[in-house]
Amino acid sequence: MLTGSERNLAHLIREPRFELIEQDVSDGRKLPLRVDAVLHMASPASPKDYLEYPIETLCVGSIGSRNMLELALENQARYLLASTSECYGDPLEHPQSESYWGNVNPVGPRSCYDESKRFAEAITMAYHYKYGLRTNIVRIFNTYGPRMKLDDGRVVPAFLGQVLRGEDLTIFGDGSQTRSFCYVSDLVEGIYRLMLSDERYPVNIGNPHEMTILEFAEAICCLTGAGSKLIFLPLPQDDPKQRKPDISKARQLLGWEPKVLLEDGLRLTYDYFANLAPHLSAASSGS
Repeated sequence: MLTGSERNLAHLIREPRFELIEQDVSDGRKLPLRVDAVLHMASPASPKDYLEYPIETLCVGSIGSRNMLELALENQARYLLASTSECYGDPLEHPQSESYWGNVNPVGPRSCYDESKRFAEAITMAYHYKYGLRTNIVRIFNTYGPRMKLDDGRVVPAFLGQVLRGEDLTIFGDGSQTRSFCYVSDLVEGIYRLMLSDERYPVNIGNPHEMTILEFAEAICCLTGAGSKLIFLPLPQDDPKQRKPDISKARQLLGWEPKVLLEDGLRLTYDYFANLAPHLSAASSGS
């Protein structure tokens, strides 16, 4: 629960097939579980969070990955690692395909996350090579949707939170940097298909519809009818200038591509945050 919330599980609490065991995956204690599959998705995921928790982020990608791989090995279970497009760093190849090795600063402020995930990929493949463990690696590109945190720091909740609070929109840099936004239900479908596949090497799951942050800010204002001004601040160090997945592999191997239009996904996400309106001031003061 370092960056998560039990509120996100409220819809599952009365589900008889669901059980929550609260434990840090970096803790070496054995889990008394018999499992068919291990999906290792633990990690801070936004720059705001992993810059605040760099050691924990590195531990969850290294020690946590080893522990979860051991759990899968003990059970002869399938194992899926949630990796990231951050493995490509500030890319010199565009769009980014799985064969690209990336342009990552190993000692920069974002390295705790980038190198954590790159190590997690390496140890996942080592367990596959040495033990024949059935593994999958998904490289996730910018995902958004309900249950994100308003003070997450990533651009979707940041912009929507600012709109709901009647604030100006904060853009880092000149807004020309690009991102590709994938709605969470599309991501889940891609992960599910990958987990059932025989592909052992990384697969990009994301939306190849690329847009600049400036265009995205304008889309938010158009969707919400907000008259927010745009405020420009310096671009953080090592912030990627371009981000667009090549999903040819996912299309070919998994028959997958995103279905949810940006406008529809943003509307669902905005409605979720709008229903949290009574908590906005508290979220703002705690950010």
